Amino acid sequence: MRTKWASLAIACLATLLLSLDLTVLHLALPRLVADLGATSTQLLWIGDIYGFALAGLLVTMGNVGDRIGRKRLLLIGAVAFSAASVITAYAPSAELLIAARALLGIAGATIMPSTLSIIRNVFTEPGERTMAIGIWSSMSAAGFAVGPVVGGLLLDHFWWGSVFLVNLPIMAVVLVGGAIALPESRNPDAGGIDPVSVVLSFAGVVAVIYAIKEAAHEGLATGSAAAGVLGLAALTWFGLRQTRLAEPLIDVRLFAKRAFSASVGTNLLAIFTMMAMSLMFAWYLQLVIGWSPLQAGLAGLPGGLSGAIGGMLAAPLIRVLGRNGVVALGLAMNAVAFGWYATLGTELTYLYLLAPMMIGGIGIGLTFTVNNDNVLATAPKKRAGAAAAISETAFELGGALGIAVLGTVLTSTYRANMTHPDPVARESITDALNLAATLPSDQAGELVAAAQRAFVTGMQTTSLVTAGILVVVALLALAGLRGVPKVIAEEPGAPVHP
Repeated sequence: MRTKWASLAIACLATLLLSLDLTVLHLALPRLVADLGATSTQLLWIGDIYGFALAGLLVTMGNVGDRIGRKRLLLIGAVAFSAASVITAYAPSAELLIAARALLGIAGATIMPSTLSIIRNVFTEPGERTMAIGIWSSMSAAGFAVGPVVGGLLLDHFWWGSVFLVNLPIMAVVLVGGAIALPESRNPDAGGIDPVSVVLSFAGVVAVIYAIKEAAHEGLATGSAAAGVLGLAALTWFGLRQTRLAEPLIDVRLFAKRAFSASVGTNLLAIFTMMAMSLMFAWYLQLVIGWSPLQAGLAGLPGGLSGAIGGMLAAPLIRVLGRNGVVALGLAMNAVAFGWYATLGTELTYLYLLAPMMIGGIGIGLTFTVNNDNVLATAPKKRAGAAAAISETAFELGGALGIAVLGTVLTSTYRANMTHPDPVARESITDALNLAATLPSDQAGELVAAAQRAFVTGMQTTSLVTAGILVVVALLALAGLRGVPKVIAEEPGAPVHP
């Protein structure tokens, strides 16, 4: 019993750090314009590339963990993540920062599927498993909340690279604690990994993401269309190849199970909306409301901690509403929150923001806990790493695409509503405020007001689009997860309880 909960604590700590790293940089993005001369396109890549690298390699790394041992892979990843954090912290240019963030993503891909697959193998009783995944999801939500606070605290006193050095002491604890407490587990029947499948999965995911990102940012062009076609072709070839391999990277038969495929799909679409919110508020609270990075980070803390509450409430609510009801409720709560965000303006009373943040936070905790449990419970325990990797790939892919697509909606709406004629000021609100700092006070005030109004209009539009997406996803979850048992058996074919 002690080993179970010690393993959960190590897995949660590693997950906390990985989710923290997805949001800790958001508050620093305005500084990167001044310190590194980053363009708006480079800012999007700096925010996206970490998630892109994770998404491209999670399936491969999940399978590696099933073969060489999940504990071993997690410890290797912890060392690699620490080294990549140092490189990222001292990157001297925007281009090198993008490359360093890619290295962080690669290292993170070795850790993330290991955490869930370790939980899946340690907690074998269905009720305990759901509760453990709820705690794990709570830590992931807490990481999203703590990231801006940690980032804000460091940015108030140090340079932007300091937000990555905080990774080092946490990873040291994961390394030492993991080496002592984690049990080793692997798939005893696993064969070799097919290198062609590795190349196809990575190339397909990266090419599709690139195509969507470029089309969203620059419009559909020959290059983005070609990348999209090549990516879809690679993924199609990958899927067909998996049906013919004795040891596939992905057992495509899992997608025939409604609990599995519906959960993966709704997770992807839900995180698509959530990551955009984190980035949007980092800019809004600093550049429109005028709060410091630390104030902005603290402001978002209740939302993330509410996600932890949602993770803990998920298991008992399943008994009342069923799995489809809990997921749909969580998504609907987020739709309400984003509809509320669409009413925000250039002035803010914090209590007006607090209520929707907490509603949305609880909702996302409910959704992710149930969906992650669905995915792991419906996959064979010996393929836990591969199943966890599929779930996490959807999570990371959705987050990266959310920043790219909804971030582009925000930027495009800003530009369309920016009344100031200067082309630099029309690029982004950060560029406009930097330009205003060089102008006489009367001209500066006019420019700042115009930029803030345009940004708020963009934020309102993005919030309404996001609320609409969440309503649709809630309805899909209600239908797609209908009939999934409230208690999913530990092994396929075992009895279940309705």
